[in-house]
Formats: sequence, C-alpha cells, structure tokens
Amino acid sequence: MDTGVAREAIERGEREEAREEVRTGRRELWNVLRNFPRRQPLGAIGGVLVALMVAVALLAPWLAPHNPKAAGFDTFIPPGGGFPFGTDHLGRDVLSRVIWGARLSLYVGLTSVGVGVTLGSLWGVVTGFFGGAWDTVSQRVVDTLMAFPPIILALGLMAVLGQSVENVIVTLTVLLAPAAARTIRSTTLGVKEMMFIEACRAAGLPLRRVIARHVVPNVMATYLVLFSVNIGYAIVVEAALSFLGLGAPPDEPSWGGMLTGATEHLERAPWIALFPGVALSLSVFGLNLLGDAVRDLLDPRLRGTGAG
Repeated sequence: MDTGVAREAIERGEREEAREEVRTGRRELWNVLRNFPRRQPLGAIGGVLVALMVAVALLAPWLAPHNPKAAGFDTFIPPGGGFPFGTDHLGRDVLSRVIWGARLSLYVGLTSVGVGVTLGSLWGVVTGFFGGAWDTVSQRVVDTLMAFPPIILALGLMAVLGQSVENVIVTLTVLLAPAAARTIRSTTLGVKEMMFIEACRAAGLPLRRVIARHVVPNVMATYLVLFSVNIGYAIVVEAALSFLGLGAPPDEPSWGGMLTGATEHLERAPWIALFPGVALSLSVFGLNLLGDAVRDLLDPRLRGTGAG
C-alpha cells in the first residue's frame, strides 16, 4: 500500500476512533460515578472528606469568623462561646486558622502535584519513547534524586531556597517529578511496542503526533493515579516542613506550623494542637482513601476486585 494512502487511512481511523472514544468515555464516566459508592465504599467516604475539605478551603473567607493572623484576643481561651476552637498562645482564633489552613494545604498539594507529576510525566514519555543516550542520562539523574531520603532532600532544598509557600511548592515538585518520570517511562516503554504505534510510524506520521494522539492517551490512566495518590503525600510533607520551621512562614495559617506553636503549651492548652491535628489527619485519610479508589478503578489489574 502506498504510504500516502496508508497515512490517509490512519488519519480517518484516528478521527473515527476519537469520536468513538468520546462517546465511550462519557458512558464509562457515568457508569463509574453511578456505581462508585457501591464498588468503592471506602473511596466514597474519602470523597466526602475531600469534598468537605475543598468546600472549607473555597469558602474560607466566609466561614472563618476572624482574621487568622489577628492576635487581638486573650490568650489560651478554651473552646466554647465565641471561640469554638479556643485561642492560641498569641491570642489568635484557632478555628479561623484551621479553616484557612485547609486552603493553604489544598493550594500547596494541588499545585505541587500538578506541576511535579505533569513535568515528570512529560519527562517520562519523551525519554521512554525516544530512548537512546538521553534516556540513559535521564535515568541516572532520576536515580540520583531518588537516592536521597525525601525528607532529607526537602530539608536541604528549603534550607537553600528559604522559607516561603512558593519554595515549598518548588521543593515538592523536585520530590515528585523523578518518581513520576520513572513510572510513566515504564508505561511508555510498553505502549510504544504495540502494533498500532508501529503502524503509525511505518505510515510516516510525525513523531510528535504519534506521541500526542496515541502514547499520551494510553498513559493517562497512570498519570491520574499518580496525581490522586500524591496529593495527600504533598500535604503531609508541607505540614512536616512547617512543623520543622522550614515551610510556610510562622504567621501563615499552616496546620504544621500550628502544631509547632502548640508543642510548648500542650499541658495548658491541648486544643491548640488537637484541632489542626484532627484536620490534617482527616484530610490526608480522605485523600488516601480516594486515591486508592481511583487507582483500583483505573488499574486493569485491580479493576473488578472491589478493593477499597
């Protein structure tokens, strides 16, 4: 068959396949959403917790009764009355700081995971598809970055970059990108050996089109799993850095920073640590449950097992 005719046939097939994928995707999405609570009850619980966290973060300006940075109240007011969560050692409303802490944690988690996993995935697709010397050098870089314990690497980067929310995001991006690159690369290596990829290359289609139209859609499920399971991890690392004094600035309402400020006053005012600790635990718990459910639904090896 002439190469031009083969290319035209493949292009027609791509258009028809794209239309069919849209129709099939809509049906599958509806079926997944409809059956999600039954097939993944723990995932549904996680989804409720995550939805609550998102709602609190988005509505923080209206839900918080006071300015989270204002220190104009009496110190160590116990929970009750006008201060449902009490006040801290500086006279700040703990409830307002917990509410705004949800916004900070969600912002850091989504931004760092979005940037880190996306860059790592692009890195993995390109190096896995083209291979060669660039792939070898790339994997040695990944090996080097992954050889460091994550918290040690995070502490070192924050010590160099300085204390700020933006630098926390940069640090988390560096932590997340190498693992995402390695995972997506391994998926790409399997995809590029499939017959339809060989057919596209034999027909002379541009490689960038092969990657965009055929490789990327086939690694998207892995990307979504990486995205969902890493948000809770990013929030925990941000809280750990803030707890150690290297994350968000002290005046920012960070759950980890609130726990740091409460360490010296646990006997006198345990509520200062209790409420941010509970908020952090429930948020990460919900994200992990939801991430595991997404992984089980998208991973063909686990689909249909009913794992929660």
